[in-house]
Amino acid sequence: MSHTYEYPRPALTVDCIIFGLDKKDLKVLVIKRGIDPYAGKWALPGGFVDMEEDLRTAALRELEEETGVKDVFIEQLYTFGQPNRDPRGRVISVAYYALVNLNEHPINASSDADDASWFKIDEMPPLAFDHENILNVALKRLRGKVVYQPIGFELLPKKFTLTQLQQLYETVLGVEINKRNFRTKILKMDILEQLERQQGVSHRPAYLYQFNENKYNEFLEKGFIFEIGGIIKNSNKDDE
Repeated sequence: MSHTYEYPRPALTVDCIIFGLDKKDLKVLVIKRGIDPYAGKWALPGGFVDMEEDLRTAALRELEEETGVKDVFIEQLYTFGQPNRDPRGRVISVAYYALVNLNEHPINASSDADDASWFKIDEMPPLAFDHENILNVALKRLRGKVVYQPIGFELLPKKFTLTQLQQLYETVLGVEINKRNFRTKILKMDILEQLERQQGVSHRPAYLYQFNENKYNEFLEKGFIFEIGGIIKNSNKDDE
């Protein structure tokens, strides 16, 4: 039996903040809106939730429809519900975010998006709606996440150097890291397996490493504390 409620019901949307790693740059995927409101303005991919959809399904659908990006593991970020956040009326948005290898996810704008593009985090264009605020919340969450969860398993080559891993952390955190302190901390976690040295390089070959998948997954399940303060480089001192 259907029911009629006396209270007004707000609309529900989803928004996706997809961070992409491109060498030493952290980028964000945005679309150029093809319809009003804010036609021609850049915005986060997203849209309205269909009646038969759960939220995550809606987010993944909108992401693929507007950008062509699919097969992404997204996490729920936050719910944004300021009364005046959308000129179309009372609209509440549930945001999802992800960190992906940019090169593995080609983009192709479609649906109601005229264009889709990756922008460096420090070169973002003005965003429609309250999407700048949503992006800032997602960036803060992403940078906080590295304190209690290891990163890199799906973002680095199968074999990598400690320098590559450090550069990954520097890119996500947006800071310069003390080389010796970082290596001491990361090796004490015991999630890396040392392999052979590099070959065919002009400089002194470094050791290659790979993640121990079982130990890595254990950390993901139980969590840990990776103290950031002890590895950020003091700009007034050289690395020891």
